[in-house]
Amino acid sequence: MKIVNGWICKIGRNRVIPTFGDIEVKNGMIKNIIPKRFSPKAISQTRNGKRIYNANGAVITIPQVNFHDHFYSRLAKGLNIKGSMDSFHHILHNLWWKLDRALTKEMVEALAEMSVIESIKTGTTYIFDHHASMNAIENSLDIIADKITSHNLRGVLCFESTDRDGGEVADKSLNENVRFIENNNNDNLRGMLGLHASFTLSDDTLETASEIVKDYNVGIHIHLCEDTTDRVLSKEITGKYPVQRLIQYNLLNEKSILAHGIYLTKRDCDIIDEMGSSLAFNPDSNMNNSVGTPDFIGLPESIPMLMGTDGMHANPGKSLKNIFLLMRGSGISFEETFHRINKIYFDQIAFVKSYFKDYPTLTKGDRADLVIWDYTPPTPLTSNNFFGHYLYGVLERTPKAVMQSGKFLLKDKSLIGINENKINASVYEQGEKLFRKFGRMK
Repeated sequence: MKIVNGWICKIGRNRVIPTFGDIEVKNGMIKNIIPKRFSPKAISQTRNGKRIYNANGAVITIPQVNFHDHFYSRLAKGLNIKGSMDSFHHILHNLWWKLDRALTKEMVEALAEMSVIESIKTGTTYIFDHHASMNAIENSLDIIADKITSHNLRGVLCFESTDRDGGEVADKSLNENVRFIENNNNDNLRGMLGLHASFTLSDDTLETASEIVKDYNVGIHIHLCEDTTDRVLSKEITGKYPVQRLIQYNLLNEKSILAHGIYLTKRDCDIIDEMGSSLAFNPDSNMNNSVGTPDFIGLPESIPMLMGTDGMHANPGKSLKNIFLLMRGSGISFEETFHRINKIYFDQIAFVKSYFKDYPTLTKGDRADLVIWDYTPPTPLTSNNFFGHYLYGVLERTPKAVMQSGKFLLKDKSLIGINENKINASVYEQGEKLFRKFGRMK
């Protein structure tokens, strides 16, 4: 298989190095990259064939990675929400905590299928999902894992452990994490320890979580200071702030994802920095919930920064673009803003490689995981101006092809081997059941 006439944006020494040319793919790997002179006229003369895909001068990048998704949110559109939505705490109580109690295993299967399809369409083939279905806990991560791997994606999964529904549910959710971690440490699946947020976690649950982290050498995936609620209630209930509690129970390490991180103190940041944990930003969700946005510039550069969607959508590139615009909108200079975007881009590569060492950099010998975007640069593309093209061009378009381990998942904007109409019908069937069930809940 050969992909011809593309701007191959390979990675080297924390730089994006665009090279125009062809990619030879064999046995799921990049066998060779053949640079050649860019010629707009010659591009159109190459025809697609059984073993040739003409990129027609499009930009080719590494796959997108979603470092904080919530598949379980996908069926939440258009629900009849009862009660106030005027604060973050009310949003949790009247929508999300009610939703996750309503989900059945059949609904989990449908929403996972929907999420995978949406992810493929955005070029996102690596997903860190944070799941919750409090009345359908046992083996729920296997349902999601099956949808991820059957569509040739890779995932790092966990279940959102919490005490908000009582100690028995907390124990079951911790056990689901352990069960999945024990059985899924392979080429395409990994496990983390999922935790909701400090203010819904008891000391007993964190004590058990500490033992799991130590025994299995895993990272945690937790919401941290998404809203002032986390700080206020954690202090009221336990006498300690969220980061203090995580340190008390030895839960921070280099494998951990701390989602949001909006209301962090300088001391919090120093601790996170010292422990090597990463922050996952979710600007779309933050704005939707009116909780504010992180102090992107105030955060120490030494803390790794990642992109998530918090279940709002399946496109972490959209989140990155929104962070760029939020920084510019707050008056931060172009120079500093592009510097921070560059940092996030390479922090993400380093973090995903800690889970999947063979995450590609688009070089010879790599896995053939790549995205061919529906974007042909209108001006020269170089290492120095890559992010100008990426933010203003690539991320304003959609992928026209997505390849994973040498197989097309999306080709000419059509899903390969997936009957989307059939899936949409089954998703609606479960979504309608959820709609009616949610409407009856108090």
